[in-house]
Amino acid sequence: MGNFIKTQTSFANGEVSPNFFTNSNINGLSRLENMDVIPGGGLRRRPGLKKIAKLSANARLVPFSISETEHYVLAIMNGLVRIFAGDSFVQDVFAPWSDAAVGLLQYAQRFGTMIFVHPDYSPKILYRDNGVFKFMNFSFTSADGGENVDMPFMRFEDSNNISITITMVDNTAHLNTNQDFWTVQNVDGHLSLLGKTWLITSYIGPREVTAACNGVFTIPNSPITDWQEAVFSPRRGWPTSITFHQNRLVFGGSKSWPGGVWMSHVGEHKNFNTGTGLDDEAVYFTLLSSRRQHICTLVSSDNLQILTSEGEWAVSSKPLTPESVNIKMHTTIGCVADRYLPPQEIDGSTIFVSNNKRDIRQMVLDDLGQNYRADNLCALAEHIMNNPIDIAYNKTDKKLFVVMSNGEMAVLNRNAELEISGWGHYITAGEFKSVAVSNGYTYVVTERDSEFMFERFDDSKMVDADEYSYTSRACGLPIMTSGHNAKYIRIKKIVARVHDSKTLFINNFRTAFPNEVYVDGAPGFSGDMSVNVLGTLCDMVDSPWEISTSDELPLTVLSITIYGRYQI
Repeated sequence: MGNFIKTQTSFANGEVSPNFFTNSNINGLSRLENMDVIPGGGLRRRPGLKKIAKLSANARLVPFSISETEHYVLAIMNGLVRIFAGDSFVQDVFAPWSDAAVGLLQYAQRFGTMIFVHPDYSPKILYRDNGVFKFMNFSFTSADGGENVDMPFMRFEDSNNISITITMVDNTAHLNTNQDFWTVQNVDGHLSLLGKTWLITSYIGPREVTAACNGVFTIPNSPITDWQEAVFSPRRGWPTSITFHQNRLVFGGSKSWPGGVWMSHVGEHKNFNTGTGLDDEAVYFTLLSSRRQHICTLVSSDNLQILTSEGEWAVSSKPLTPESVNIKMHTTIGCVADRYLPPQEIDGSTIFVSNNKRDIRQMVLDDLGQNYRADNLCALAEHIMNNPIDIAYNKTDKKLFVVMSNGEMAVLNRNAELEISGWGHYITAGEFKSVAVSNGYTYVVTERDSEFMFERFDDSKMVDADEYSYTSRACGLPIMTSGHNAKYIRIKKIVARVHDSKTLFINNFRTAFPNEVYVDGAPGFSGDMSVNVLGTLCDMVDSPWEISTSDELPLTVLSITIYGRYQI
């Protein structure tokens, strides 16, 4: 038998996978629940949740900041967007998206407007008119006196052998094809034909539709083989992803062309006419590789980052022009495609969820600034991620929040300067459904007793939604003592050094704080709290200690010390 004293003064690595339980170089925990890793490496009970409003249905939260003083949170539901300014309700706006579609919505903000895209819905713009929020359709500009619409056109593969013959019937143009081609979904779609833009107005049959032309045209004597369809239409689908980059509006992917990238004119965000290829004109390219590329999302960083289901690309051209598209596939991790999990920016790197839904990846340039790598932020906690459904980063608190399908929230406390990168779990009565950060505050949607609530984390709250208590818990790693692979240990005493605290359980034993800390307005106790557990036997694969509390009181733990004996 040998005596030992084991002190842990940092918990900077948070909860770690059992694969690392015997790694003595890790400042981790076997469980971290409803506690945060704070600067310095200590642990603190998480904030409670303030109840703001009841929602009529499940919602996805989206931040919308118009100015330094105007910050909103959009709660997007089935056919409705409920808008909040901080904790106050502002307005309801009817929206076209079904509940099933909300998860794939992507968005990009420019000044006081926000553009939403979805592969099954035409793009919509949220704007404010005399203090009232409204939606309007996104529309491309027109040039040449209105004869042409400045939208992107292309020839799809299934139309390569299709020729069109124009006939006039009662002053209406009929477009006839040489084989079956048209569907009812072509109605309201556009064609580029005879150098002009045409709008399909009605479906007659698989070989015939009617159309209206924006200008004067002359019917040719032979069938037309040189024609193109609009890239975006009811039949071909709408943009999957969106961002602004180098003062261009960028669309990425669609149902019919999942690897395409379309960029507007510089400063003219509704003009996608490629023109003659001048530097400020529209840009179009397709991602090509040995595997089919499905663009999941776009990120405007130092470079334009394109995250696909198969890997991560970057366009490094500066400035980006039609003649200087320098594009490269850097990593082959892949991004989630069946739901939009908005990439987050942390300290200049892009954080995204990998397509296996088990990793949170950090896309960062190497030391030479030429190639990206995708580091796994869950490398030490590979067990913690379980099918993410939403993600947000609070740069004020330095916390990355990841809502998971099981209703828990994985939280990464990350401070690179202090070498803190620790995962933990947030658990509440009910389930977390969505998360967003606005103006430094973290908002969530929760489901409690079959009701959906809009809530906010609040440092002054010690319970959730004014009534639901929660347990904060941290469990230590199995002990390696004196470099020996001991059989078991007998613990004599456990000491927790606390700061400004009023509650603490050690191994389920309540510790006694001085009575004066419970006087209203009195500060908490700072110092050592201990329990004597003489003779407690612990094997080498279980946690030797647990600190916890369910009390509605503050708790901050700076270190844990164990006194005991070990058997080799």
